[in-house]
Amino acid sequence: MLAADGIVVAYGGNIAIHQVSLKVGAAETVALIGANGAGKTTLLRAISGLNPLRSGSISLEGSDLAHLSSDKRVALGIAHAPEGRRIFPGLTVEENLVLGTTPWRRWGQSPADDLARVFDLFPRLKERRDQLGWSLSGGEQQMLAIGRAIMARPRLLLLDEPSLGLAPRLAEEVYERIRLIAAEGLTILVVEQNTVLALAVADRGYVLETGRVVLEGSAQELRQDPRVREAYLGR
Repeated sequence: MLAADGIVVAYGGNIAIHQVSLKVGAAETVALIGANGAGKTTLLRAISGLNPLRSGSISLEGSDLAHLSSDKRVALGIAHAPEGRRIFPGLTVEENLVLGTTPWRRWGQSPADDLARVFDLFPRLKERRDQLGWSLSGGEQQMLAIGRAIMARPRLLLLDEPSLGLAPRLAEEVYERIRLIAAEGLTILVVEQNTVLALAVADRGYVLETGRVVLEGSAQELRQDPRVREAYLGR
C-alpha cells in the first residue's frame, strides 16, 4: 500500500533522513522503532506531507505523493495522529472528533456512524464526550487523538509515539485499542520508542538510527535479534 523509496529529508543543510526506503502492505501493521532523535517523527511527517522531501519518492497504492500537499494526502486516505496529541483543549471530546472528519464527510453527511465506531473502540471517550479536551488524562487525550484520525476513515493510519508520556498501564491500554483497530484490517504505521509495545502489535518493523534504516524484519525476528534486545529491549 505505502512505498517510500530512497527518501531524503533535510532541515537547512542538515540531513535528517538518509536514503530511507520502506513498505507497508495493505492491512499490515508496521513499527518504526529507534531511540529519541533517530528521525522517526521526521520520517512520519514526510509521509503525511508536513516535511518536504529533498529527494526520493513516496506512493500510496501507486499514487505519487511526493508533490502533494498534506490535505491532498488526507483526501487519498492518510490520517496522522501526531506526537504530542495536538487535541483542541477548549473543545469537547465530541467536537474534537467531528473535526477529524474529512470535508466530503462534513458536507451533508452525519458523522454519527463514525462517532459510534470510535466510541465502541474507546468507551472512555463516550463517557467523556461532553468534557473539554484539557480535562482528560494523558491516556484519554491519546485515545482522542487516535479516534480523531479514525474519523477521517483512513486507508493508512500514521501513529506517532502513542505511548509517550503515559504510565505503563495506560500505554498498554492504548496499545490494546491499536490492536483492535489493526484487527479490523486498517493499515497502520506506528512510530514508537517503546519497542516492547510496538513489536507486540506489529507484523513487521524497521529500526531507525541517525536517520538510516539499520535493521528490518518480522516483529518476531526483531524481538529475537541480539542488537535489538540489547539496545531497545533491555535484555
